[in-house]
Amino acid sequence: MPMPSHSDIATLGGHSMGTSWSVKLVAPRNRDLHPLHAGIQQQLDRVVAQMSTWEARSDISRYNRADAGSWQVLPDDFWRVLQAAHDVAQRSDGAFDPTLGPLLALWGFGADAGRQRVPGAALVREAATRCGWQRLQLDAQRQAVVQPGGLHLDLSAIAKGYGVDLVGRWLRTQDVAAALVEVGGELHGYGRKPDGQPWRVLVESAPEEDAGADYPPRVLALDDLAVATSGDRWHRYEQDGTRYSHTLDPRRHAPVAAAAAAVTVIHREAMLADAWATALTVMGATVGPAFAEAQGLAARFVQRGDEGLAETLSPAFRQHLDASAT
Repeated sequence: MPMPSHSDIATLGGHSMGTSWSVKLVAPRNRDLHPLHAGIQQQLDRVVAQMSTWEARSDISRYNRADAGSWQVLPDDFWRVLQAAHDVAQRSDGAFDPTLGPLLALWGFGADAGRQRVPGAALVREAATRCGWQRLQLDAQRQAVVQPGGLHLDLSAIAKGYGVDLVGRWLRTQDVAAALVEVGGELHGYGRKPDGQPWRVLVESAPEEDAGADYPPRVLALDDLAVATSGDRWHRYEQDGTRYSHTLDPRRHAPVAAAAAAVTVIHREAMLADAWATALTVMGATVGPAFAEAQGLAARFVQRGDEGLAETLSPAFRQHLDASAT
């Protein structure tokens, strides 16, 4: 059903988590949007206050500085994200790891990174001793996590997605019946536009190379769905002719070798789409698609090859393609 004719699509935007955010929402033409803008920013500021390693006074920074053996009680959002991160780490056999802070910094990524450079093997080995999701001990009754000593959490591969979810949930409490929420490229859409149509988005891949791709543009209709994309198009550097992706392989303690141009995951929660896109990127072009199919994950892989870009879609992803766009 189309929305009443007095409703329009409004666009709000701002900055958070080192990136930009935008929200398209359906609202009456006479509605004051300033409280909505302020409320959206407050939700994202909450994520930053709890989970940003760039903020010295954030909850995650306090955890990273905590004494060995101390238990840290976490606020609700931080706890929820850490539980999800731990679960994805277990299910992916460590392809996703929320404890890679020291290695991210060493390789030139993250809040504590210096210049981007390839570190020596001895430095990598030392940093790796301070990582490892298996060292996480969670106490659900107390909503607490132990600091075993030197463990540095980094939730950058899941927190943006959680921010998207948080904003979407808050907008529903403000009687916003339809919105498309985006934070740093992670998306969630719910409800219908005034013309009765769902929110449609074009799946990202590698636009600088898409002109020669042997596949059609992929369009998704987001009916209470989230989509997140990972890959070496974002946050990478080159040294001596080798490209280094910001996505680290926890098993190699180094950037993912031959990282996909893009891995896109569709999920009900942007938080989990975000995390699984990273995990599947680490798994690679062979193991990743097989894992996605076995787990029923809706995933799309775009891999570079000698003949250009090659695309692999999981069965669950194909089910979400917008038929009206083909």
